[in-house]
Amino acid sequence: MTIWWLLPALAGVSLILTGALRRYALARSLMDIPNGRSSHSVPTPRGGGVAIVLSFLVALPLLASIGVLAWPVMWALLGAGGWIALVGFLDDHGHIAARWRLLAHFIGAGWALGWLGGSPPLVIFGFELELGWLGYALAAFYLVWLLNLYNFMDGIDGIASVEAICVCLGGSLLYLLLGESAAALAPLFLAVAVGGFLFWNFPPARIFMGDAGSGFLGIALGVLSLQAAWVAPQLLWSWLILLGVFIVDATWTLFRRLLRGDKVYEAHRSHAYQYASRQFGKHLPVTLAVAALNLFWLLPIALWVGLGGVDGALGLLVAYLPLAWLAVRFKAGEREQVRS
Repeated sequence: MTIWWLLPALAGVSLILTGALRRYALARSLMDIPNGRSSHSVPTPRGGGVAIVLSFLVALPLLASIGVLAWPVMWALLGAGGWIALVGFLDDHGHIAARWRLLAHFIGAGWALGWLGGSPPLVIFGFELELGWLGYALAAFYLVWLLNLYNFMDGIDGIASVEAICVCLGGSLLYLLLGESAAALAPLFLAVAVGGFLFWNFPPARIFMGDAGSGFLGIALGVLSLQAAWVAPQLLWSWLILLGVFIVDATWTLFRRLLRGDKVYEAHRSHAYQYASRQFGKHLPVTLAVAALNLFWLLPIALWVGLGGVDGALGLLVAYLPLAWLAVRFKAGEREQVRS
């Protein structure tokens, strides 16, 4: 009962703290000013994602102390998440060169993998692969890519918050159906922390997440997905499916920009979701469409894989094909017309 009472308390802390951060940003003129690379048209306070970071990180030791979260997982999330959020916070308030940000990201990924025990076994079409040091390297690149793509995809009101909530609730449901109720609590708590922030970030947003929040969510979701694979190997595929909207859009866009020779670290607005928001003339339909894709397409396939109904690699292919079509349909990665 103590655990369940913590959920509304956590949501309340996140909601109140986001409001306080908004007032602080307005007082200090910490505003996101629209420019030719923006998807918004009104100056908006930024940095509200710090509320997600603080409320969730404070909850982690509580979960570990009552035995529902393993201490190594707690330290992986606390250390890597806090570090990535700090780097993002400093970048939000100044500027850190891309190469130093990338180095910091790999340091955070290394910390997380050290506490998790490395990369879990990979099961493909019934064959279990122990990848050893190659697995460490692949897992590190996976975590760094996930935290960066989350930053790339945090470009319209509510989209990053809705994605995180849907993924975390899907992951928690998988744990519950597999009888791993204790493991379900960490992603559930993260979903609740994001929910408090979403009150302020839902279209039209009154505050933006900022790099501190988006990078934190990316690394946290990555760590939770690797932890899930240690619980049951097929769950890694399920989490990759749940993250499909962001993974496909960001990866397809990056690939096309690389082929074109663009500087991929520079700001742009050529993701499929950004083209879609301009086509519809507002953010809300796109954010709601992301929620619908997660709930009515990706979640059923993730459950199918997680409960052993189909091989993970095949389920991933089925899940991603329509998302790839949507990426092409909405011109992901095409050179955009920059506003003057």
